[in-house]
Amino acid sequence: MNRREPDQDGQLMVMILGYVLLALLVATVVIGISSVYLEHKRLLSLADGASLAAAGSYTLGEVSTQGGSPSAVLYPARVRNVAADFVARSPASQRFSSLAVTGATGTPDGSTAVVVLTAAVHPPVVNFLIPDGIAIEATSTARSRLTR
Repeated sequence: MNRREPDQDGQLMVMILGYVLLALLVATVVIGISSVYLEHKRLLSLADGASLAAAGSYTLGEVSTQGGSPSAVLYPARVRNVAADFVARSPASQRFSSLAVTGATGTPDGSTAVVVLTAAVHPPVVNFLIPDGIAIEATSTARSRLTR
């Protein structure tokens, strides 16, 4: 008696289709995560430039009559204004959605410029699932110091 195995072509097709869908899902997740990561690095680069510009906006501090050396002094409002101006003039700012200089931008100690930028990232493929985008934040610091 010659017994034949049942035809399994349909079951194999379902398994192949499942693996293809799983591979597409993994590829979509990797593309989305990579997109958010790269946009965060670009935002961090913009924040670095803004903090360097803000750190260069120092004024000379008071020099004592006892022979002290002048110091670089930063003011919070000036740091915020210079950072906002740098971001507004930068061509890189055009690529970000909802780009803003936050209220945390300023100087905590009078010699360090802290710039905090926020933006929204719209990852490819899954953009319709997240219409407002994914919020990212980048913080950069730069210090003003006078040396001889």
